[in-house]
Amino acid sequence: MAPRGAQPLREMRLAGRAIGARGRRMSARMKRRIGSLGFPYRAPEVPRGVAVPARASTLEANYDTTWAREAPARAVRRLLTTGPLRLLVRVLADPEVDGVDRLADYRPANDEDPPAFIFTPNHHSHLDTGLCLAAIPEPWRSKVVVGAAADYFFTTRISAAASALILNAIPIDREAVSRKSSDLAKQLLDEGWSLLLFPEGGRSPDGWGQPFKGGAAYLSARTGAPIVPVFIDGAGAIFGKGMKRPKPGRTRVVFGTPILPNESDNTRRYNERIEQAVTELGDEAITDWWSARQRAARRANPALTGPEYTGWRRQWALSEQRKLGKSGERRRQKRTWPKFD
Repeated sequence: MAPRGAQPLREMRLAGRAIGARGRRMSARMKRRIGSLGFPYRAPEVPRGVAVPARASTLEANYDTTWAREAPARAVRRLLTTGPLRLLVRVLADPEVDGVDRLADYRPANDEDPPAFIFTPNHHSHLDTGLCLAAIPEPWRSKVVVGAAADYFFTTRISAAASALILNAIPIDREAVSRKSSDLAKQLLDEGWSLLLFPEGGRSPDGWGQPFKGGAAYLSARTGAPIVPVFIDGAGAIFGKGMKRPKPGRTRVVFGTPILPNESDNTRRYNERIEQAVTELGDEAITDWWSARQRAARRANPALTGPEYTGWRRQWALSEQRKLGKSGERRRQKRTWPKFD
């Protein structure tokens, strides 16, 4: 004898199976009807022997960021950069900004648009972009585009959209010279947008700088936009490459005098001048202006790339250098003179 309740349960199972079978039949019938309609309700047929080329990717270097420079996106970005982003930078990095007066001669007197600049800072941390966006003075701050690595920030639709909206970033191919990236950057510079570009191409792997690549020099020579050298001190000790979480500290952002290519400069020599300008700012940031100028006259400023030797001596030299800059201030012992009655 079947237990009580078994018959209704069996009937419910049979009814569920019948409904499922009916749904599958309806779905197959609907597919046949749609398929009989042909193009454009379904994909066109491909003749035999014809190879259909793969669709071009719309990510990485091919991501379209035009929408991020329209009025609605600019309004949202202004709220984010003046609010949460600036607060985050202030809490984590507590930046001190110097050298803004060196841009005063380029500031328009009236409500005219400012000349387009190419800002070229050193690159040790993910905080560098936020630090620069917070430190760049108006009227350039509200119209600056960030050159970001296409193979890092634009690999998925979510990260690409976030980078374009929050940072006003455009994809830059750092592995090879991309005509599309350079043409887009040139177009934006011609339209009056300034460009924030990291000439090292990526964050420092060991705390020391890397040789500059010639992209910024090429764009400056091609468009006539002045290069503004920038040095960021202390960001690598806060959230450098390989660190899992940031360690709050202090930073310093120093702007240099804008420079333009000489008539005798090619891209390589101009790039060397840009790297030397950032090197002199780095010396100024961790020592003082007068000593850095004296060493610059002798071409004796400490190189951004660090000493030639490797191993533990290189790391020891890095720790000694950081004691001189903003990153070492929180670790310094504050001594006071004893009080005598």
